[in-house]
Amino acid sequence: MLSEKSKSLRPWLIKNLKNAPPAGSIQEARAVIEFGASRAVLPAGTTVETVVAGTVPAEWVRAANAATDRVILHLHGGGYTKCSCNTSRLTAAQISAASACSVLVIDYRLAPEHPFPAALEDAIAAFRWLLDQGFKSEHIVLLGDSAGGGLAVSTLVTLLAEGDRLPCTAVLLSPWTDLAGSGESMTTRADADPWMTERECRISAELYAAGTDLKHPLISPLYADLSGLPPLLIQVGTDEILRDDSLRLAEKARAAGVDVTLDVWEGMWHVWHYFAPQLPEGVQAIGQVGDFVKTHFEPSV
Repeated sequence: MLSEKSKSLRPWLIKNLKNAPPAGSIQEARAVIEFGASRAVLPAGTTVETVVAGTVPAEWVRAANAATDRVILHLHGGGYTKCSCNTSRLTAAQISAASACSVLVIDYRLAPEHPFPAALEDAIAAFRWLLDQGFKSEHIVLLGDSAGGGLAVSTLVTLLAEGDRLPCTAVLLSPWTDLAGSGESMTTRADADPWMTERECRISAELYAAGTDLKHPLISPLYADLSGLPPLLIQVGTDEILRDDSLRLAEKARAAGVDVTLDVWEGMWHVWHYFAPQLPEGVQAIGQVGDFVKTHFEPSV
């Protein structure tokens, strides 16, 4: 049963996000999002430390109970064109508390200034930096939401192809895995989705790809060879236009022999986790992420 908060939040999303006048520019859209995120209040005991992960600006976000030898590398969403450490900080803090480990959020380069493969290069560089710092691959989890979820899969595919060690698991929250927008839910869930639109996805995809085929397997990892990937947790809502990006990815990954946990949330929208702690379903989903992460870490030594 949906919470009363989710029922009241939906019309607000439709009015203020889905039906809001489009920003005049990418820079203006970024400014609005960054301002809103800057007002977030982190849970008591959270620490934030600025760092450079190789060449990539980043932040360590740690809850009071976070271990320092276990890491979640967090790749934020925003359609490859928006968002940052700042916009991810609150969610990262909640995930840190739920998983009892440190979270490294990176400010990967954004399109259109830095189109594909800049974001992928930065994600790979950050992961390799963690290894260089002495973190064990079996103590690293890769997590991405929305565009960051697709980026996480592309990162895994690239690391595997280049002979790198892999993180022990990956968590994908409403991942955007098909920038070509071929999933049926792009149209069948258009009315149900309270804030994402096909137009917004198409514009972001074109800016990121910058002329490269949208079905390139490292732009849209739905079309990649997924064999050999570590276990995946995929969380997605029924009311997202990107629902089928998750369902098809799970089906393809399972066919390739990957251990996939697909968690479909009835009545939820795109990355509803953003709205925790006010949204009970967001709190519950983050709690399940924490439980999943804990079960896939090798014991600390």
